[in-house]
Amino acid sequence: MSAIADVLVVGGGPSGLAAAIAGRMAGLSVTLVEPHVGVLDKACGEGLLPHGLEALADLGVTGLSGVPLVGVRYRVAGRPETWAEADFPGQGALGVRRTSLHAALLARAEALGVRFVRDRVVLSRQDDASVRVASAGGGGAHRGRYLVAADGLRSGIRSALGLDLPPRRPPRFGVRRHFRRVPWTGRVEVTFAPGAEAYVTPVAHDMVGVALLFEEPAPFEVLLARFPELADRLDGAEPTSRARGAGPFEQRVRARVAGRVLLVGDAAGYLDPLTGEGVALGLATSALAVDCIARGEPEAYEARHRALTRRGEALTSALLAVARRPLLHGALVRSARALPWAFEAALATLSGARSARGHRDAEAPPPEGLALARAKGGVLVEATRELRAALSARPARS
Repeated sequence: MSAIADVLVVGGGPSGLAAAIAGRMAGLSVTLVEPHVGVLDKACGEGLLPHGLEALADLGVTGLSGVPLVGVRYRVAGRPETWAEADFPGQGALGVRRTSLHAALLARAEALGVRFVRDRVVLSRQDDASVRVASAGGGGAHRGRYLVAADGLRSGIRSALGLDLPPRRPPRFGVRRHFRRVPWTGRVEVTFAPGAEAYVTPVAHDMVGVALLFEEPAPFEVLLARFPELADRLDGAEPTSRARGAGPFEQRVRARVAGRVLLVGDAAGYLDPLTGEGVALGLATSALAVDCIARGEPEAYEARHRALTRRGEALTSALLAVARRPLLHGALVRSARALPWAFEAALATLSGARSARGHRDAEAPPPEGLALARAKGGVLVEATRELRAALSARPARS
């Protein structure tokens, strides 16, 4: 058995690496256990929201290459005249390949002296002083004073602790592919269609990532055909990656703290990637968990996690309710265009409270305007609760 670490991290994706980096920056010894070696890829929208970029800067991860994103555009498939736009606050967002993000986090963790162990592990036991995981192949064990579980949507650690809850909604899935194509916009473009949504994110000067979210599984080409305008733009474009899938997405949890185990990222529960904030939240919750450990207050993580995620989850839930009802797609987009302050306030809410720092161009609101937008964002969150209640009384159309 290896020496006991202050923090044992299970899972080497962005959330796990963020936890490892935060631990080393707090002066803690960290062991990260991950069965795969090197840079990992995963189906992902590949848009880093402003608070995600801020979280990376706080971790000392800088110099990511990507495409600056000024905002979001909503569209309705088959209705090119129906669209709405909103800008991200502050410095905006960044379209970046998942592999580039993972490589940057990995390099930072290695530079800080994180100890890496290649192993697939299962939770063994915990006591008043430590947590132990055992190799799934029977090859040994690893111990930490605390364990940060960053092992993804279908977390084995979460399951072993009995923290899983059944989903409330029908399952949804996603698939992502890249195409060699000059981006036609500097925004994340979201298009709604019956039973599916398409997300297009510029990730290089000559490449876009296309992520499709859907309810009924089908081949990528069949799903893409639901979006005729997007299919036309990609006609003749060379695919540069294979179709990579993910899901089902919704993962509900009883708790995010169990003794000396803290769940972060997707392992801590997940609703849907509809708003594109998954990576940013993973980075934030990982740093939050380590901060609670470093303060000697691991039990505080549960309430702090809820406070961090509740507004974004309310907006995601409301938007998901609309996305499942095709008759409401046009109304949503028209409302967003008619009430641009509401659209931008919602985007500011998802982008995090700190996203106003840094550069502000002549078009951006002054600080008092930003404060007003955030106040309206709070009102909008309350309105989404009413929207969900109203929609719950009506069955979703298939």
